[in-house]
Amino acid sequence: MQVVTPTCLPSSQGRLLQLKCVTAPHPNAACVLVSPNGQVVGSACHRAQGTTPSEVLAVQQAREAARGATAYLNLETGDCHGDESAVAALVGAGVSRVVVGLRHPLPHLRNKAISAFAAAGLDVSVLGQAQLHASAAQHDAEAALRACLVANEPLLHRAVLKKPLSVLKYAMTLDGKIATAAGHSAWVSSPQSRAVVFDQRAASDAVVVGGNTVRRDNPRLTTRREGGHLPVRVVMSRTLDLPHHANLWDTEAAPTIVMTQRGARQGFQAHLRSRGVEVMEFDFLTPDNVADYCYQRGFLQVFWECGGTLAAPAISGGVIHKVLAFIAPKIIGGERAPTPVGELGNVEMTQAVSLLEPAWKQVGPDLMMTGYLPSSGGLSALEQALSFPGGRAVAAAAAGLGSTGIQQQQQQQHATQQLLQEQQSGALLLQEQQQQQRNRADSQRVISFYKAWDEWGALSNFSPHPIRMPSGALGSNSSSSSSSSWREYASVEHYYQSQKFAGVDHADAVALVESISAALSPEEAAQLGRRVERERPELVRPDWADAKRSVMLAALRVKFSSHAGPGAMLLSTAGSSSSSSSVTSAGAWGGIGGEGGAVLVESSPHDRYWGQGYDGSGQNHLGLLLMQVRQELLQQQQQQQQQGQQQQQQQHHAVNGAGGKANLDSSSWARDLRQPRAG
Repeated sequence: MQVVTPTCLPSSQGRLLQLKCVTAPHPNAACVLVSPNGQVVGSACHRAQGTTPSEVLAVQQAREAARGATAYLNLETGDCHGDESAVAALVGAGVSRVVVGLRHPLPHLRNKAISAFAAAGLDVSVLGQAQLHASAAQHDAEAALRACLVANEPLLHRAVLKKPLSVLKYAMTLDGKIATAAGHSAWVSSPQSRAVVFDQRAASDAVVVGGNTVRRDNPRLTTRREGGHLPVRVVMSRTLDLPHHANLWDTEAAPTIVMTQRGARQGFQAHLRSRGVEVMEFDFLTPDNVADYCYQRGFLQVFWECGGTLAAPAISGGVIHKVLAFIAPKIIGGERAPTPVGELGNVEMTQAVSLLEPAWKQVGPDLMMTGYLPSSGGLSALEQALSFPGGRAVAAAAAGLGSTGIQQQQQQQHATQQLLQEQQSGALLLQEQQQQQRNRADSQRVISFYKAWDEWGALSNFSPHPIRMPSGALGSNSSSSSSSSWREYASVEHYYQSQKFAGVDHADAVALVESISAALSPEEAAQLGRRVERERPELVRPDWADAKRSVMLAALRVKFSSHAGPGAMLLSTAGSSSSSSSVTSAGAWGGIGGEGGAVLVESSPHDRYWGQGYDGSGQNHLGLLLMQVRQELLQQQQQQQQQGQQQQQQQHHAVNGAGGKANLDSSSWARDLRQPRAG
């Protein structure tokens, strides 16, 4: 009987919270290595999507001390990059035991690493499933599991409900008012409570307000800190009855999206776009449409700081999952003083919405309360739902019940409990259906990729695969460079963003290239490059519009020829069809060189050049270039099939995921980009 000692699992939560303020929300993973004598010999956290896994960093820190150690993981390892580096690091270091706090919520990663650890002979324990000797150990395990759930609650909601975690925040007086009858609200809560709000903003992908908030408060909605992640500020307004000048239109402070209904105030839309504000038009603007858009954009957490007029439909529509409320020890009074939530249509107390898993905490003089709405079901129910294929559909359906009236929450909870008890036969049926979907003709498949932690994450420019490239400006001819020196870039995104300013004769441009190249994550490199491109266009190389596609193609060629994992993933999208077959139903993005195989689509909803855009009409240049590189690799394989048995074995090795660079070096483009060897 194995005794789990999970006290190390929550010890990394403080570091995770710090990183939430530095980078955008992503699967929060931490690894702590503990020697047999109980000493911590290595610990690390995953900084951002597309960065080195925490397991690899912890092993590098521990070195030889990792042998025989126990690895505590708050989240099951999630290798999305085709190379399984995190699993390989722990196994290769001689770790003897792995304790996992939370199975990975994403279906393409759930149980994958756990099975790999077990297959490698490691002793694997998962919280909630291991046997414990004493009640104290049981209490520790429950506390650790709760900490693991909270650390990745946005990921849980996204995986189960197919929506980002939507948190409604408000501060009210003891008598339930958010402002005086005259509208004055500065300040209801204490400085300590407002500091918590700033942290929550920094831990969110987006902050949502309505038009009333913009007109009344003229907020900035920033994190009040230098550097770090800046959430997108979202303004919902059907009529665009908004002020011409507002703090939110200053996009140098943070990005802003205004969401409205199609055709509203076209002239004002043009004014907003001239200020750098992104404008999204919907046929009908609702909180649910906004949540869907945020999901497509890859957001994990959305922070709703709206007034009661918008909060009410967001709650009744099943959009809000969690409440973060601050109650100040003050009384305002006033019949017309606004309250946090507007009209919900409830006429009896039995219709009141009951919060699940409520928790209280004192923050300064205020009380902070958190709890989950029935649209969420709570963290424990979400985690259980992932163990049952139908649970995902059930939880999503349960969330949708809010659109027909929140008074149905009891039926919703009952339905959730029933479907969480599905038999394993349901799981087998779902797996069979998924396999049938994958076995469709490759010419009918469309593979979408976006985030580095998605199923096809190795196709993303944010994946952590270094490339060695010329350090000078690469021209429109991808084999030409203004410099003979070479350097390594941590990702394709690092290289691409630095190339925007390469070769520009300006001290700021030279310094910027160095800053981007040294960025600690692809996300931070992209933020810096995009911001300066917008604010200092004179630093952008004059030929960038013509050269950027060639720059991207050169980087992709090197990435997929230098790394076996991504190369194998890209080739796997070609299927079994020959390169001479045609894409019969690929649409506007297919038919690259007459190639068969799946159509690759960069599903960025906001990038209409490299991605497909929100409405699917974007140019998808990144997907097109990946299909071009795939075709080049396939043609190279065909050429090598004619060169004897040894080359045939190497080609077979590459197709099955273990080959890579050796099979690609003889192509002309690889020779052009190969660094000359000394001597």
